[in-house]
Amino acid sequence: MKASKSFKLALNILRHSKLRSWLTIVGIVIGVAAVVAIVSIGEGMQQSVQENLGGLGSDIITVTPGFSRAFGMFQHPEGGGGRNSFQTATSSDDDEGLTDKDTRVIKPIENVEYVQGSISGRGEVYYLAEETSATIEGVDPLVWSHITTSELEQGRFLGPSDYNAVLVGSRIANDVFKQPLALNRVITIEGTSFKIVGILEESGGFGGSRDDSKIIMSIKAARDIFASQDEDFNRNEYDTITIKVTDEEIIEETIEEIEERLMISRHVTDRTKDFTVSSSSSIQETVSSTIETITLFLGAIAAVSLLVGAVGIANTMFTTVLEKTKEIGIMKAIGAKNRDIMVIFLMNSALVGVVGGVIGIILGTLASAIMGGGSMSAGGGMVGGMFGSTLVTPELLLSAMGIAVGIGMFAGAIPAYRASRLKPVDALRYE
Repeated sequence: MKASKSFKLALNILRHSKLRSWLTIVGIVIGVAAVVAIVSIGEGMQQSVQENLGGLGSDIITVTPGFSRAFGMFQHPEGGGGRNSFQTATSSDDDEGLTDKDTRVIKPIENVEYVQGSISGRGEVYYLAEETSATIEGVDPLVWSHITTSELEQGRFLGPSDYNAVLVGSRIANDVFKQPLALNRVITIEGTSFKIVGILEESGGFGGSRDDSKIIMSIKAARDIFASQDEDFNRNEYDTITIKVTDEEIIEETIEEIEERLMISRHVTDRTKDFTVSSSSSIQETVSSTIETITLFLGAIAAVSLLVGAVGIANTMFTTVLEKTKEIGIMKAIGAKNRDIMVIFLMNSALVGVVGGVIGIILGTLASAIMGGGSMSAGGGMVGGMFGSTLVTPELLLSAMGIAVGIGMFAGAIPAYRASRLKPVDALRYE
């Protein structure tokens, strides 16, 4: 029997059992839609993490005081663990801070290109009779421009003699004060006047977005400001040591060497370690692994709907075989082979999977777009919204369709086989 003839017969069976077929299709639709929506959320989060953490720089290593096996670099949400940021690491006030001695230990390491210590905190900023509290970061002007991933929108980077000069992030420049900050304007920070010599571009990424809300100045000026706020402020300590490596391919080996040298220099062991060394790549791997696990777990839950749909297809096919027993006997009596009967019923179950898969993909994609903000891109929909971002790729859609069709054929295999094994005489006598 020709394939076209088998397909027509299979389609005819589907059309003549509308209610039962559509109830079966609903199970596939729910399962496919749920899988597409959940996986698209996971994929979008993965891409968002890669793009956002990419703003930290894949060749950047960060050393922070305090040690936490659980949180690593996340112990300092403001990027520096400054005086006004909270700390979730297992460090205490008795831990020794980072000092110039630590930077001197790190500099000779072969793969290290640049090293700088920085401090951060908050200060009151005044501009044209307006006041706000902003994050202030003190950096080494000679090194910071080589390490940062932020770009200049206007002006220049800090120079070695820029004591009363600052760089401002895009959000500070444009969104905080009624009148936007501009180059060469003067702002007052904790009673000291500073001239704006540069405005940073808006980055939008996780790593760079922190600079969007910062005021960058020389570390000497920052220490003077923080010392005026706190008499016990230690001018010799850093909140963060940032290292740029020459070859990012061996960054893990470099991290290990930095840890070894600092442990020797600081006279600590694995149990008493009082610092954390991390990189954006290691954070990205950890976050990506967590997202993958969550997506897999939620996808497995959604797949239960597909199993329910498969049971529905099998049940429908068994019922259809019983209803079509006499027709099967007639077809066999006029020359249809076992293989022809099996193909017809397999095509019927596959059609159920195809229809359920198409509708499920459409609903899942729409749900993904709504959860992501209601817009989709042409090459896969990368959009931001309730779940941050969602990503629907052609590979995901093809996989979902393949799963739907595969489940349909798998569920219909046994009923189709039983139909093909019916004897013509018994089938013709069936009532």
